[in-house]
Order: sequence, then structure tokens, then C-alpha cells
Amino acid sequence: MHEMSLCEGIRQVVDQAAADPAIAKVTRVRLEIGRFAGVEKHALTFAWEVVMRGSKAEGAALEMIDLPGRALCYDCMAQVEIDNRLDPCPNCGGGKLMPDGGDEMRIKDMEVI
Repeated sequence: MHEMSLCEGIRQVVDQAAADPAIAKVTRVRLEIGRFAGVEKHALTFAWEVVMRGSKAEGAALEMIDLPGRALCYDCMAQVEIDNRLDPCPNCGGGKLMPDGGDEMRIKDMEVI
């Protein structure tokens, strides 16, 4: 389950960002997750609760924001959103698409008190 290691990486970033003594607790972390990132959200939620124990983010809400898959169509030269990597272009129906977005996962922001 690679979601556990993803959460461990997130914890490192959150711990570093919340290291300021003025920050008592992290109450919410919002992640942006691309459609093609290969993240199992239920497993990520479970791993989150386990990995954040003992940190300033223990008990913090995890909010996941879905990002669409994106590609450049070489037939019509349009930037398009796609649901699957092998989908045809929704504009022209062409099949020469180069995925260029949707595989990212990043921390968008976090709330602290």
C-alpha cells in the first residue's frame, strides 16, 4: 500500500510547516490529487489517521480535491480534459493525445491554530 508512504511524505512536509512554536495544531490539510495519480482515496484516508498520530496534525481533517486528467491533442492542437489516458480527443475525436496533467498530488494548503 503506497498510500502509507505518501502519508509519511505528507507528514514530513506538514511537520516542517508546523514547526513554528506559534502553531499549536493543524486542523485541516487539503490535497490536490490528479485523476491519473493512482491514489486510492480510502487507503489514503486510513493511512492518514495512522501516520498523523503523535503529530500536530493528529485528528486533522484530510480534504481531497480532484484534478482532471489533461492532454494536448496533436490533431487539433487543443488542451483538453480526458477521463482516461487512452480516450480520444473530446473536441475532434483524434487519437494523438499526449497526457500532460492529472498525475500530480500536492498539498494545496493547511489550516492551523
